[in-house]
Amino acid sequence: MKFCPLFSGSSGNSIFVSENNSNILVDVGMPGKAIDKELGDIGINPNSIDGIFITHEHSDHIKGAGVFSRKYDIPIYAPSLTWEAMDGKIGSIKEKNIKIIDGKFTELNDLTIENFPIPHDAACPRGYRVHGSKKSCCIATDLGHFSIEVKMALEDSDMILIESNHDIEMVKFGPYPYPLKQRILSAKGHLSNEDCGKAIVDILKGNHKTIYLGHLSKTNNYPELAYETVASVLRENNISVEKDIELKMCNRDRRSILSEI
Repeated sequence: MKFCPLFSGSSGNSIFVSENNSNILVDVGMPGKAIDKELGDIGINPNSIDGIFITHEHSDHIKGAGVFSRKYDIPIYAPSLTWEAMDGKIGSIKEKNIKIIDGKFTELNDLTIENFPIPHDAACPRGYRVHGSKKSCCIATDLGHFSIEVKMALEDSDMILIESNHDIEMVKFGPYPYPLKQRILSAKGHLSNEDCGKAIVDILKGNHKTIYLGHLSKTNNYPELAYETVASVLRENNISVEKDIELKMCNRDRRSILSEI
């Protein structure tokens, strides 16, 4: 199984997952040309993408989805409420490429894609756990809090992308208007660096995992702070970043390290 965050941050998100000849994207929140370039850099032809799975309708997750689907004739998968919320935002999609997620699992060639609810202020926000033949990876961002559904999805996954969105003090004393600060810090907003670290402690159960920290705020965070805050929480709980887990950072404006499990 291959896993590569192409973009991850408040400016745009897209994650590539594959096994054998099955290739998917989770979200297309950047322009199609940018996605094309990052896929090409890891040797992937965009024509080989079998499906796009949408987490929710916010622009940093969907703004390139319609163009990408039309250009390469790719199906888009999302719950019906998310399709309704995307109406008018991604342009016209061929009827055959409108795929409604109405159950917990979606079979697509060699992959089984499991969806689960995430606590965020969107119509029907979902996280995704992608099952291969032997391994699984999980994407869970835009989390207002670490819910039991998210925990269950993450704790049995081999590779994880989890949100480490902001530093709480930077939000409180930063430039955002008060209502936006309240939204970010709410139970349906975003997960802080410290809460991300606590969430990782909660799911390890003695199993070695590869964990990407992603969806960092451009205004209220920076990579070194996110990494050190999470690592500090892990060390306080006797977890070694060097021995017990592999901790990686997602890049905002370019692809991150391609991992294989």
